[in-house]
Amino acid sequence: MRNHYFDHAATTPMHPEVAKAMLAVMQGPGGNSSSMHAFGRAAKHQLNRARDSISAALGCKPAELLFTSGGTESDNAALIGAARAQRKRGKTHIITSAGEHHAVLHTCEWLAKEEGFTVTVLPVDYTGQTFPALIQAAMTPETGLISIMHGNNEVGTLQPIEEIGQIAKASGAIFHVDAVQSLSWMDYRLNELPVDLMSFSAHKINGPQGVGALYVAAGTPVDAIQHGGSQERKRRAGTENIAGIVGFAAAVDICVNERENKQPFMDKLRKRWIELLREHVEVPMIINGSDQHYLPHIVNISFIGVDTETMLMNLDMEGIAAASGSACTSGALERSHVLRAMALPQEQIDSAVRFSFGLGNTLEELEDAAQKVGTIVRRIRNNY
Repeated sequence: MRNHYFDHAATTPMHPEVAKAMLAVMQGPGGNSSSMHAFGRAAKHQLNRARDSISAALGCKPAELLFTSGGTESDNAALIGAARAQRKRGKTHIITSAGEHHAVLHTCEWLAKEEGFTVTVLPVDYTGQTFPALIQAAMTPETGLISIMHGNNEVGTLQPIEEIGQIAKASGAIFHVDAVQSLSWMDYRLNELPVDLMSFSAHKINGPQGVGALYVAAGTPVDAIQHGGSQERKRRAGTENIAGIVGFAAAVDICVNERENKQPFMDKLRKRWIELLREHVEVPMIINGSDQHYLPHIVNISFIGVDTETMLMNLDMEGIAAASGSACTSGALERSHVLRAMALPQEQIDSAVRFSFGLGNTLEELEDAAQKVGTIVRRIRNNY
C-alpha cells in the first residue's frame, strides 16, 4: 500500500541537509555555550552563527531573536511577558481573535483568569479573517497588547497584519504575530513591519521539533517568564539546544533559497488536489477559508454528509495522513474551534478535513490518493 503524508501543517519531515547539520553538532565534542573554555566558546560560536543566519533571513538584528523550545513557548513568552510589562504602564487590556491557535487563546484565558487582564476575543468572518476595523473599534486607552496570527493553521487564511500593526502602533499597543505556520511561505523583513513580537517554530519548515524563536523588536517591553540563568540576554534561562538551533538555521536557509520555486508548486498541488477530489468524490464539497488570501500548502475541505472522524479513520487505514484541525487538539473528538468561529453550518463543521502539503509530495501521488478518497466516501455513504 502506498502511503501519503498530507499533514505538513501538523509537522514536517526533516530535510536531509538539516539532519546532516545537526548530526555534525551532535557528533562533535559538545560544550555549553555559557562555559568559558574552548569547548564552550565553540558552542557559543555555533549559536551566534545560527542566530546571525536566521536574523538575516528574517530582516532583523541578531539581538532581537530569542530562541525557545517551539511555537507554543514563543507565544506564551510573548503574551505573558508583554502583558506583564504593559501592566506596569497601566495597560491591562488584550485583544485577540477567535481564530487563533490555542497557544494564544488558552494563554489569554489564563491571563484573564489568573492575572486579572481584560481580554477581548474578536470574531472572524466566514473565511476566517479578522477585520482591522473591529480591532480599531475594540481599542481602549488600556489596550496594551494585540495578538493576531498571520496564517491560520486550520484553514490557511492570511490576516492583514500590516494594517493591524499600524493600528497597534498608533495607539502604543504591542503587536504580537503568531507566524508559526507562515514562516515557510513569507519573505519577512521584520525591520520594515509594524510588528513588535513574532513567533516561529522549526518543525513547520522541515527543521527539528522542540526548537523555535521569538522576535522581540528592539525597545519592546517584555518581562522574562523563565528564570535561572543569563542565557538569551536574560530573557529565557536555560542551556540552549545548540544542535536544534543549528538545524533551525539550516532549515531557514533552505526555506529562503527554495521559496521562489516551492511556493507556486505547493499552490499547484493544492489546486490539483481540489480538482481531482471533485472528479472522484460523489458528495458535495466545500472549501473552507479564503479563496484569495491563503497559505499555499493548506486546504480545508468539508465532505458534506461524511463525518470527520469516520473519514479520518478510513483515510488512515488507506495510508493517507490528514487532520481535523490543529495537531494539538485533533487527538480529541472536539470539533474545530476555528470553523465554529467562522460560524459555518454545523454539517460543514462536522465533515471538515484538513489536507496540507510539503516536502516529498508530488503531483503524481495525488491521483492515487484522490481515488482512495473517492472510494472511502462511497463506502462510508453506503454504510449509512
